[in-house]
Amino acid sequence: MKISKELKTGIIAIIAISVLIWGYNFLKKQDIFEKERIYYTTFNNVQGLNNSCKVTLNGLQIGNILDINFDKKKKGSFIVKFNITKDISFSDKSIAKIIPPTISGIGAAELAIIPDFNGEPIKNGAFLPGQIDQGLMNTLSKKLNSVLKNTDNLLVNLNNTLEPNTQQNIKNVVANLNTTLNHFKNISKNFDDLLLKNKTKFNAILANADATSKNMASITGKMEKANLTENLQNSMVKLDASLKNFNNILTKVNKGEGSIGMLLKDKKLYNNLEKASKEMEELLREMKLHPKRFVHFSLFGKKDKGYQKENNNQ
Repeated sequence: MKISKELKTGIIAIIAISVLIWGYNFLKKQDIFEKERIYYTTFNNVQGLNNSCKVTLNGLQIGNILDINFDKKKKGSFIVKFNITKDISFSDKSIAKIIPPTISGIGAAELAIIPDFNGEPIKNGAFLPGQIDQGLMNTLSKKLNSVLKNTDNLLVNLNNTLEPNTQQNIKNVVANLNTTLNHFKNISKNFDDLLLKNKTKFNAILANADATSKNMASITGKMEKANLTENLQNSMVKLDASLKNFNNILTKVNKGEGSIGMLLKDKKLYNNLEKASKEMEELLREMKLHPKRFVHFSLFGKKDKGYQKENNNQ
């Protein structure tokens, strides 16, 4: 049997159209060989929801948004058409909630099914009640508005609580603080001018300090080369030993050991020495005043008459 060119062309066209339809649905993440169920929901604001968004249940994608149109019966509302391709069943009490994009704008909005498994199973083509998740941005905005409102009330109450004198004092403090800051600014400016005018002198001082530091380092190096550090250390060791010996001597003297210790500690010996010293002093005085009492001599051999007591009355 011979097939005409027209028939071949028609068969090829049918196959091409079928592949095109299948590819289009595949790109939409829909499998034409899998049975799907169609559902609807309504919203006053779709929050960025579009035909490319996905339908999820507990984070798992179970379908896609098919179409979004205006509700002709209710102005200002939208009818969202979506399908579910996964084999999952839930009741007609479930909710379709829009999850807006994150605060950073990353990602896309999605339609999340909040399932309820206690009621009657939902039928194909039924409507689910719609709900919009507030999202992080709206939550933060509400909290920020609440904080600002409370802050404003606090400032108003504080302003009403403060007495006029206290308010004036606070104003004066702020004014004085401003004056102080201006003075500090002027001082800083004057200091900068001083540094600028004496820049050459400061550089010279720093240069001299650097040269002095280098000289000290050089002197220290020479001392190390000359073993002065070692000699100084040996001298300190010898001095320490001498001080220890002297300390031992003082300790023995304090204990009464040795001649010096006995002289210092023996009170009786001290008294005897003191007494002998006085007697020696009296003897010398007597010899000086009356030398004839102690020395008897004759140049011509004359006999010594002996000691005769002087008459103090003459």
